[in-house]
Amino acid sequence: MNRSILILLIAAGTLVVLAYSTLFTVHQTEQALVLQFGDPKRVVSEPGLNWKLPFVQNVIYFDKRILDFDIPEAEVIASDQKRLVVDAFARYRITDPLKFRQTVVTLAGVDARLSTLLNGGLRQVLGKESFYAILSGERGTLMGSIRDRVNNEAAQFGIEVVDVRIRRTDLPEANSQAIYRRMQTEREREAREARAQGAEIAQRIRSRADREKTVLLAEARRDSEITRGKGDGERNRIFAEAVDKDPEFFAFYRSMRAYEEAFKPADTTMVLSPDSEFFRYFIDLSGKGSAAGTR
Repeated sequence: MNRSILILLIAAGTLVVLAYSTLFTVHQTEQALVLQFGDPKRVVSEPGLNWKLPFVQNVIYFDKRILDFDIPEAEVIASDQKRLVVDAFARYRITDPLKFRQTVVTLAGVDARLSTLLNGGLRQVLGKESFYAILSGERGTLMGSIRDRVNNEAAQFGIEVVDVRIRRTDLPEANSQAIYRRMQTEREREAREARAQGAEIAQRIRSRADREKTVLLAEARRDSEITRGKGDGERNRIFAEAVDKDPEFFAFYRSMRAYEEAFKPADTTMVLSPDSEFFRYFIDLSGKGSAAGTR
């Protein structure tokens, strides 16, 4: 009884090992290549449970999905002799596992081959275009041309390049610095011109303001002189009318004003004859007397 159970267990274990060595599963995201002693026998692309010869054949799996590949930055010379540093990436998938196994073997191997193909495609396609065409809306068409050119050569490795895209296109560092300095110089020149134009406009405004001020002051002086002349004329007219009414009083008033001015404290010495007409109101308030007896 124990021996029968042991035989059954051994037989079951052998069947399990045999089944494990015979059956294999291919997932939806995978495709498989069956090898027999290293030689390819068949490709399994459909997902599901499959079989192989135990202990004789083995299975290698390849990704069926679209894979990403970052292209190393490449320096490209455009048709107008401008140098550009292009940062791009590509998407590809394995379409023929057998060719892939025979040519590049691993994903590391395909990266090296794709790097060479894509760098060559970038230089060949972009090298025929001008700097402005590469930066313009024509970039999508250029990417399509690069993809088609690369696919013609990538088919021999069992892969298909689905898309090629440029992340960034820059000038080399030395060129960027030179352009920056040139732009800085240009902006400084424009700033100097703007300041000069501003100073010129300010000078014109100041000159116009000074001219208007001079005109206004001249007109104001003219108007003030006219007004003063009219006032003086009116004063003289009134004064003449008053003098005509009482000439003696105004003669007396003028003499008093003359005395006031003449006798102000000063170092000037004035010598006059006692009977001078200047002193007539000192002798007689009527101005008619003689100064002979005056001291």
